[in-house]
Amino acid sequence: MTTAASPSDVLIVGSGAAGLTAALTLAERFRVTVLAKGALNEGSTAWAQGGIAAVLEPGDTFDNHVEDTMVAGAGLNDREVVEFVVGAAPAAIARLQQLGVPFAMDGNALHLTREGGHSHRRIVHVADATGWAVQEALQKAAEAHPNITLVPDQVAIDLATSRHEERYSGAGNVWGVYAVDRRTGTVNLYTARATILATGGAGRTYLFSTAPRGATGDGIAMAWRAGCRVSNMEMMQFHPTCLYNLEVKNFLITEAVRGEGGRLINPVTGKRFMTYYDAERMELAPRDVVARAIDAEIKRYGLDYVHLDISHMPPDFVRGHFPNIYDKLIGLGIDMTRAPIPVVPAQHYTCGGIVIDRDGRTDLPGLYAAGECTESGLHGANRLASNSLLECFVFGEACADHIAAHWDSLPPVPVIRPWDESRVTDSDEEVVIKQNWTEIRRFMWNYVGIVRTTKRLERAQHRITMLTEEVADYYGHFRVTPDLIELRNLLQTAELIVRSALRRHESRGLHYTRDWPEMLPEAVDTVLVP
Repeated sequence: MTTAASPSDVLIVGSGAAGLTAALTLAERFRVTVLAKGALNEGSTAWAQGGIAAVLEPGDTFDNHVEDTMVAGAGLNDREVVEFVVGAAPAAIARLQQLGVPFAMDGNALHLTREGGHSHRRIVHVADATGWAVQEALQKAAEAHPNITLVPDQVAIDLATSRHEERYSGAGNVWGVYAVDRRTGTVNLYTARATILATGGAGRTYLFSTAPRGATGDGIAMAWRAGCRVSNMEMMQFHPTCLYNLEVKNFLITEAVRGEGGRLINPVTGKRFMTYYDAERMELAPRDVVARAIDAEIKRYGLDYVHLDISHMPPDFVRGHFPNIYDKLIGLGIDMTRAPIPVVPAQHYTCGGIVIDRDGRTDLPGLYAAGECTESGLHGANRLASNSLLECFVFGEACADHIAAHWDSLPPVPVIRPWDESRVTDSDEEVVIKQNWTEIRRFMWNYVGIVRTTKRLERAQHRITMLTEEVADYYGHFRVTPDLIELRNLLQTAELIVRSALRRHESRGLHYTRDWPEMLPEAVDTVLVP
């Protein structure tokens, strides 16, 4: 059964920083519907501990921030895009302050901290829970706006395109999405003259990830199936310091702990080991460097984890800067003011994604995208710390501005066919979904992780080929469920990651392969075309 929701002017898939920024920008003129996969605050935005990078102090410059971003991204970034985003950062911070985000202050000025890869203190933050404060402020403003309709528990299945029109136009437009309601199992059709994908990344493709449960690459997979190019999908960022604890999974220890003096220690030797890997920048080296260093120490010494130690700093300083992390660790029997924190790397951020331009436009008319599901040219081969929320604000607004400026050229929505369930039944083999989900995440971690080889990538590709047939057969015979939708998208995203990794015959940024250990003179994007 398909239900057609009331048409909106603009449909936004995703209720995090990018989606809500776009919604609030558009709502002064247009009716906007925002779909959330689960609860409105379940996305990656609320999980962001660190902060937002912005040039705000006299000793810093836009050129410094641009250069830091380019160095971290190993030159694969688009410099014009980097300059555009960096230049827009102060205004983005000012808008968040107007919405009531309670940023930490140092007297009358914003308190700025420093993170790995940054040459200056430029990270605006709310203690160690910036994302939660930002999500709360944006969501409160959106809930209060009469032109914004927020709809939770809608799991997008696929984009509604010209091939779903009752009278096929052949124009290739995107008219909205089909989505299944978690509570009822009903497939809803949401249509609009413009659609923005703000669906987040694909972290759950991996066994160990700091990403929330819903980060299954949905927007990337849907856009690819509809005909959009994707780029640099091999550039999966692994955060160096995820808490190692068998009871608690996916708890991130923010980069700011290292920015404020935290040291990485080998628990066997008792020595600070970053001196062997990057003696100049030490713990403040970019994330790819630090993650590979930790991975190397773990493998060399047969460790389960390494230590992150900030206990040499005054206890009041540690508790004041990291209250949420301190409370969480105390509950697990770890006092970070007196003892080191056991940490391991985990997948953290998807640097590649749907190809967009500076206005957030994709390859398809009527379809825009913003945030972690995109490859805008900002991050290159490795995201610089605290540039991610910034990208969401800047490109969320860019999408909205372009839609508003070109509204009259957007055609009205034609009649779209309902979702067809006439040839499928309810599944009696749900165990297949769980088994395949686990298998994908495990072989991606083992074969397509921090250090890669061509042989490992080919093994992963072989498994993906076999699973693709199995999942396609399952999808064709049974009614869609949230778990089946996510499995299909995980598998598609994994295929794009592996295919991209096999194409890059060099080591650059987050893509490190033993078969091609050197970096080529020219930085070239890996672009896949459907």
